[in-house]
Amino acid sequence: MNEIIAAEIGSLESLHGSELLARYNNSLLGVFGTPQQVLVRGSGCHVWDADGKEYLDLLSGIAVNALGHAHPLVNSVITSQLATLGHISNFFTSPTQIALAEKLLQISAAPSGSKVFFTNSGTEANEAAFKLARRNAGTEQIPRTKIVALEHGFHGRTMGALALTWKAAYREPFEPLPGGVQWVPAGDIEALRAAVDESTAAVFIEPIQGEAGVIEFAPGYLAAAREITAAAGSLLIFDEVQTGIGRTGSWFASEGVIPDAMTLAKGLGGGFPIGAMIVFGTENTSLLTPGQHGTTFGGNPVATAAALATLHVIETQNLLVQVNTVGDQVRAKLAALECVTQVRGRGLLIGMDLAAEVAPAVVKAALDAGFIINAPGPGTLRIAPPLIITIEQLDTFVAALPALYATAVESTKE
Repeated sequence: MNEIIAAEIGSLESLHGSELLARYNNSLLGVFGTPQQVLVRGSGCHVWDADGKEYLDLLSGIAVNALGHAHPLVNSVITSQLATLGHISNFFTSPTQIALAEKLLQISAAPSGSKVFFTNSGTEANEAAFKLARRNAGTEQIPRTKIVALEHGFHGRTMGALALTWKAAYREPFEPLPGGVQWVPAGDIEALRAAVDESTAAVFIEPIQGEAGVIEFAPGYLAAAREITAAAGSLLIFDEVQTGIGRTGSWFASEGVIPDAMTLAKGLGGGFPIGAMIVFGTENTSLLTPGQHGTTFGGNPVATAAALATLHVIETQNLLVQVNTVGDQVRAKLAALECVTQVRGRGLLIGMDLAAEVAPAVVKAALDAGFIINAPGPGTLRIAPPLIITIEQLDTFVAALPALYATAVESTKE
C-alpha cells in the first residue's frame, strides 16, 4: 500500500471488522445500511476481509469486476495511463477515448453514422438516453410526450432513470419525478403494441431483467419491440448496463436486434467506473446537439484505458466461449439440486428460485461459509461471478448450497 494512504488510514488497519463497521456507521450516510463486511484485498475471484477471512466472489461487485480483482493487465494499463494523462475534461479528447468509442461501435455492429457518449455509471448512461428520448419530440400536432418502460425493470437511481424504474419503494420517496412514463407488463408483446403509438418518444427495455431476479423474455420479444417502435417512430433503447460486455456469453444480450440506443456500464471498465450510451444511425445521433448534454469526468483517459484493457482480455482470451461453457455447466448443476426450483439466465448472469422464501438467510449463511452472493427477491438468489471463474470454483458453491439452504430454513424457524 502507498505510504501516504497507509498513513492516512493509520490505526484503522489494526481494527477488527466489527470495529471498522462501527466507524463506518458513524461517518457514512446510511443509504446502504451496514455493509456485510469490510473488504481489504482481492485477487482473481477471491476477496479477503479485515479479519483475514477469504471469500469466493460470486457477485463481482454486482456484475462489475468482469476480470475479477487486481487483474494484472488492467492494473498495468491504468497505472501507465495515470502516469501520462489522468483527466482532461471534455474540452479535449484523448486517443483512448477515440479508440474505445471505435471499439464499441465495432463490437456492437453499429451501422454507419452511429456514435458514442461516455458517462461514469449506468444510471448516468440511462439519464443520457432519457434526454435522447425527450429529443424525439414529435410535432406540434402530435407531440411525443410518453415513454414506455417495463414492469419490474430497473434503470438507476438518478431522477430520470428512477422515473423509468418500476419498484414503487425506489420511486415514491422522490416524487414528483419526470413524467410521461407508462409501464407495461414485461414480455407481453400485445401489451407493448397497445401502449406504443405516435405519442411515444421511446421504449426502454432491459434485455434480461437483472434486478428482478434474472428474468428473460420469450424468443422474439426484442425483435417484436423493434418492429413496434419502428412502425410508430419511437426510439427503442436497450439498457445493457448489467447484461452487456460478455456477461451473458455474447457481447450484448440483445445481439441480433439493433436498437436506436444502448446503455452500458458495470463490466465495461473491469472495475473502474465508466458508462456509455451508443446511439445507432445518423438520424438518432443528430437528436442531441452541442450544449444539450455533458459530463465533466465521462470518457476520461484512465476510464477509457481500463475499458480498452478489459475488452482486450475478453477478446484475446476467448472469454465469451468460456462464459457460455461454464455458465451452461453451472446452471445444469444448480437445477439438479432439490432446494432449487428454477434456474434462469444466460452465461454468467444466473438467477435461481428456492423451494422456500429464505433467500436473504441463504445469503447470510453463504457469507459465513465464504461465498458472496445476493438475493434480488425473498425466494431468489443471483450470482454474477467474474467472467474468468472456473467450473471447479463454482462447483464448491453448488456443493455447499444444499447445506446453506438447510441452515437458512432452520434460522427462519427460530
